[in-house]
Amino acid sequence: MNLRRYNIYFNTHTISGIIICAILYVIFFAGSFSFFKNEINAWQKNESDKGESYQNMVFDHLLDSIAQIKELKGRDITFYMQHNGHASYVNIGASQDTLVANKAKAVAAQKELAEKKRLATENKGAAVKDAKAKDEKKKRRGRGRRGNEDSMYFSYDLATKKSSDYSDDYTMGEFLYRLHFLAPLNQIGINIGRPFGYTLAGLVSFIFLFALISGLMLHWDKIKSNFFVFRPGNKWKTVWTDMHTALGVIGFPYQFMYALTGIVLIVNSVLIIPFSKYLYDGKEDQVYEALGYSDNTQYTYLYEPLKTSFNMGNFLDKLESKWPNSHMNRIFIKNYGDKSMHVVALYDADIDKNFAGSGKIIYRVADDKTLFEKSAAENGSYLDYMKGFIYRLHLADFGGYPVKIIYFVLGIMGCFVIISGILIWLVARDKNNIPKRKRVFNFWAANVFMASCLTMFPITAMCFIAVKLATKVDQSFIFHVYFYSWLALAVFYVIRRNIAKTNLETLLLGSILSIAIPMVNGVKTGNWIWETYRAGANDILLVDLLWLSLGIIGLLIFKKMLQNQKKENTNGKKTTGSPSNGRTDLSDDSIVGHTTGPASVMPLKSAFALKNKPATKS
Repeated sequence: MNLRRYNIYFNTHTISGIIICAILYVIFFAGSFSFFKNEINAWQKNESDKGESYQNMVFDHLLDSIAQIKELKGRDITFYMQHNGHASYVNIGASQDTLVANKAKAVAAQKELAEKKRLATENKGAAVKDAKAKDEKKKRRGRGRRGNEDSMYFSYDLATKKSSDYSDDYTMGEFLYRLHFLAPLNQIGINIGRPFGYTLAGLVSFIFLFALISGLMLHWDKIKSNFFVFRPGNKWKTVWTDMHTALGVIGFPYQFMYALTGIVLIVNSVLIIPFSKYLYDGKEDQVYEALGYSDNTQYTYLYEPLKTSFNMGNFLDKLESKWPNSHMNRIFIKNYGDKSMHVVALYDADIDKNFAGSGKIIYRVADDKTLFEKSAAENGSYLDYMKGFIYRLHLADFGGYPVKIIYFVLGIMGCFVIISGILIWLVARDKNNIPKRKRVFNFWAANVFMASCLTMFPITAMCFIAVKLATKVDQSFIFHVYFYSWLALAVFYVIRRNIAKTNLETLLLGSILSIAIPMVNGVKTGNWIWETYRAGANDILLVDLLWLSLGIIGLLIFKKMLQNQKKENTNGKKTTGSPSNGRTDLSDDSIVGHTTGPASVMPLKSAFALKNKPATKS
């Protein structure tokens, strides 16, 4: 490879990687755990999902229960089935019947006015301001939905017939799943016309794709000779370089797949803009409907009561007998109780029967007529296979626990690639011929990146313990415990400005907390590992074993690093440099291999010095 191409690939890989490294680490770390979302939910709730089943008549029971507290006439009702197969998010929109809608608005206004008067009387108006803030916070929470006070959104377990508010039913599984595409950032109020968190995650995926391709081109000439090269006995720069190269090449197909599918899934709103503008006259809803993500068809409300009785359980029973090798994805009920009432059902084929099939049926209730039908198990279109292929690869829901575990290991390997890349970047730029202000900046950048990334391990483990010990866990609790603790610990290590100790101490703390998780679960609930194994609660057992394995592996790595440090000290390989000479000495060994000595800690005055040191040859 000629020098010009090498420099292009090197600079592209380095710059793109260092820009996104911290956010990409969060995506990979949280995404690795999100493969076990359902298992984590079962572990937190202490309710094992042993293939729970339900009868379709439960949908009629649910609709009757809702009708007792809210008139359903003229409403659109949507059931979003969750991956465990027996739980659903239920969204009930505002009624299209003006009489029902106006009545609901009047009742809501009266309740709001009465509440304001009560609060004003109690606290002379101060409580009103607090109530408004809480109301605004309530509107922003959850999954970012805005809506009329007349609408409803909640989760419902069809097997246990238990309903709960989305925020109150929030779990660590849901949190980590949504964190891996930066959904919490949607709530910080940055208005760019699109959800900020999703857009940022898509941008990071796009830049990550450039970093992967340029990295592969950079190592292409030596990919065969260096593929199996790993020299753990050499100095730390060599160890991190070998780890970055070997794990990066081994995990390249996995990382490339995730970068590509992440772009498609997260940035689809950006990609859809030109199609909606030029092919659909700016109507994005029609694009999503054409892609099969939703059904936004509006049926004219006729203001005529539905005379035909409709039993949703019987309808779904007939559909399941017609499509035996498929499962429900979404159900849309349009204009409930009106003569224009329609039911739209979206089904996915069972993975073991058809990897990417999807089906759809549109049923008009008034005259018992099927307007459109497409089987989930047969005649799959190009769109069906592409969508299914992307989702299956990204969600890893096609091969059971073995595939999920492999994906998890590859995801954690991606975290090691990111960390090693940061350290290589720092060591390569700590040379005497680089101006001091640049070396100071490089150190602080790496210091912030490492503190932000490495503290995620102990904080995640600590949060698992917190949700198990707390008496009430909701979205606010998880957000406060996780983000405030993460911020505090990261700031502590940033101020400490010792990357070596950050590495060792976060590893030790995270490993200890990881081992403590199954112990806390056993003491709190009685679900010790042997008990869950005996009871067949494989989902709860898997979470405990996962954390136990992480803790044991972490302690072994910690022990090995301490042994290497003692061995180097015995051989006289000590960190060099004095803080009095004004030099930021971050040698290969001082970055990771040593936790003591003045060279590993940058003096405060030296860290903020802006005056350049004369360049010298290294």
